[in-house]
Amino acid sequence: MISMTLLVALVAFALLFDFLNGMHDAANSIATVVSTRVLKPQYAVLWAASFNFLALFVFGEHVANTVGKGIVDANVIDATVIWAALFGAVSWNIATWLLGIPSSSSHALIGGLLGAGLSKAGLGGIVWSGIFKTVAGIFVAPALGSILALALVLIVAWTSIRLTPLAVDKRYRRLQLVSAALYSLGHGGNDAQKTMGIIAVLLYSQGLLGDTFYVPLWVVLSCYAAIALGTMSGGWRIVHTMGSKITRLTPAQGFCAETGGAITLAIANIGGIPISTTHTITGSIVGVGAARRLSAVRWNVASNIVIAWFVTLPAAGAIGAAVYWGTVLVGRAMG
Repeated sequence: MISMTLLVALVAFALLFDFLNGMHDAANSIATVVSTRVLKPQYAVLWAASFNFLALFVFGEHVANTVGKGIVDANVIDATVIWAALFGAVSWNIATWLLGIPSSSSHALIGGLLGAGLSKAGLGGIVWSGIFKTVAGIFVAPALGSILALALVLIVAWTSIRLTPLAVDKRYRRLQLVSAALYSLGHGGNDAQKTMGIIAVLLYSQGLLGDTFYVPLWVVLSCYAAIALGTMSGGWRIVHTMGSKITRLTPAQGFCAETGGAITLAIANIGGIPISTTHTITGSIVGVGAARRLSAVRWNVASNIVIAWFVTLPAAGAIGAAVYWGTVLVGRAMG
């Protein structure tokens, strides 16, 4: 049992990660609506943050349960594992945010948790079904987002065939507010729950939840509030990459990308799959760009983003493992 001071500090550190997650992933929710000039940046972040928070009334706690007890065995996790996991995730998030790289906050957290969990308990402490879900999500989420966005582009083209370009633009400028809201709802529902799972398993490891793992209401409220506040703070470097460097978007195309991504996130939230919102929206944007023509996508930018996806999990895992062993060695030296 750790001291109450240390417990509060770790919970605060987890909420800091949640805040940074919102800031880092603000681009996922607002890049398309800003790049198409449907909303000014300051209004876009308020719009997205509001729906990030409202997600707590829409989705259950399936993703929180997966992260809390479905990646590393909950009985293996202790305060040192949580500390190392969060350090790995936060440090990787800050580095990629400063560089403007839209990497996955989700996989940074899971990578840090895996690295620390493996360091403590080896392969026996890993819940492989949860790892399978997460790894599958790396490939399935962007692919599904891309396919859905591409299908929506075709539907929009067919239903708008008798409209003038100006009328199409006017229609989808309004509808993009809806699609941005839906995507932000899915973003909050998936990403806030990952931190909920981390805090809940920390409390469980200290015997504060009794014999049954669950997510207390105060954890739910604080995590949704933290991610919403993070989204409000922006993340403009990544907004620029997501909103204009991959491909140029019209309001109709932005609607298709956001809606395709929102459907993908809703499926993942219901299934308890901790997917990357960054992967999802990037795949959707690529799908929209490719619907025009393959050359409309700046494949060199997209390929750099994909490389960051695959580096994130092992990089955060390596940091988490190093911090775990460093903390253990310092503890032994002092004790």
